[in-house]
Parts: sequence; C-alpha cells; structure tokens
Amino acid sequence: MQIGRMFRHLVTPSWVLGRVFTPAVMTAIEEAVKESETLHRGEIRFAVEAGLDLDELRRGTSARERAVEVFSRLRVWDTAENSGVLIYVQWLDRQVEIVADRGIAAQVPQAEWEQICRRMEAAFRDGRFGEGSAEAVRAVGQLLAVRFPARSDNPNELPDRPVLL
Repeated sequence: MQIGRMFRHLVTPSWVLGRVFTPAVMTAIEEAVKESETLHRGEIRFAVEAGLDLDELRRGTSARERAVEVFSRLRVWDTAENSGVLIYVQWLDRQVEIVADRGIAAQVPQAEWEQICRRMEAAFRDGRFGEGSAEAVRAVGQLLAVRFPARSDNPNELPDRPVLL
C-alpha cells in the first residue's frame, strides 16, 4: 500500500474535477459521444472519478478493476447488441481504461483500446483535458464504425452525458 497515493485519494475532494471538467468540457465530450454514435451501433459512456475510497485503496484496486466496477454500476452492459464501451478516467492516478462489452471485445483487440488510453493520458499530461477526452471518444467511435456500422434503426440506449463520480 502506497501511503502517498492513499493520502492523495483520501484528502482530495471530488469537486476538484469541476476545475478541469468544466461545463464546457462536459458538453464537448457529450457532443463527441452523440456525433460518434451516429456512425456506429455502439454505446459510449464516459466517466471520470477523482479518487478511490479507503476500502478500494486498502484492497489495492487498480484503475482497470475500478473501471470494470463502474462499467457494471453505470449499466454499460445493458444494450441489445452487447455493444457498450466505457471510457474511465481515474483522475488522481491519471490513468485511463476502456472497458468494452463482450459483443465488441470479441471484435476489437485490447491493444487498440490501450493505444487510445495512452494517447488520452498523454493529452492529459499536456493539459489538454477536453481535447484529449473528445479525441478519445472519436477514436473509440472510429473503431466501432468499422466493426459495428450504424443501421437505419440506431437507438440511443445509454445517456451521452459524461458522468463525474
């Protein structure tokens, strides 16, 4: 257990996300999701979490493990074609994870998701939070458009608005 990491997570209030993920940034991400979903049958959710709670820190919960929990909590799996994708940002650790439902995971290699995550983390290091987030949404959309192109009946099954946890 890393004491510095634990301290950071426990003393940082969740409202700090609002400094970076401003209403304008949240709207830009939402618009990127809406635009992307016109090109494919997938459903993209975007979630940002400031810090983990004490139990998660004690267990040594990784960003990947937490992303899987958030995937379930936000019901990203609840789509007709098992086509949900979660872009999860663990803000304090500056880690990004993408979790794809089984219908998509069978079609898109994990390495392709990892490339998007690393590009987004690089954008964050450069201070390009809104741009990096929207670029990641568009990149996910491009992968989905190739493997799950839109049809004439393309329902929007999940909210497009990003969520701050």
